Amino acid sequence: MSDSNFKRFVEVGRVVLLNKGPSNGKIAVISEIIDHTRAIVDGPTTDVPRQSFPYKHLTLTPIVVAGLPRGAGSGVIKKFVEKEGTVEKWEKSAWAQKRLALEKRRKLDDFGRFKVLLAKKQRRDVVRKSLHKAKKA
Repeated sequence: MSDSNFKRFVEVGRVVLLNKGPSNGKIAVISEIIDHTRAIVDGPTTDVPRQSFPYKHLTLTPIVVAGLPRGAGSGVIKKFVEKEGTVEKWEKSAWAQKRLALEKRRKLDDFGRFKVLLAKKQRRDVVRKSLHKAKKA
């Protein structure tokens, strides 16, 4: 069989990012596949209740909880997730870091945006001066 270009598949144990509803932005684990449009997701460690969720409102992450049985309950999922440190893996990922930074940026008030502007100016000045020094040398 030829190698596929796809690396992330809908499977039991796949960690997903929820894009809609009250759990927007949280991660959960696929515990059961209902049909070709929906799956049951559960996030006992991230406060996501066990529920049916359509695939179009999920984003598949590269993280998989290995060995999770089909249709596992919240308690079993919680044990597997804690044993593998899945939430910590997610929080350390570049994807989660970027989302967190973007969220921080969105919550800034006018004065916060002004401070960011000044910090960027200072950084740009330092870089410009060091490049100028390097060109002279």
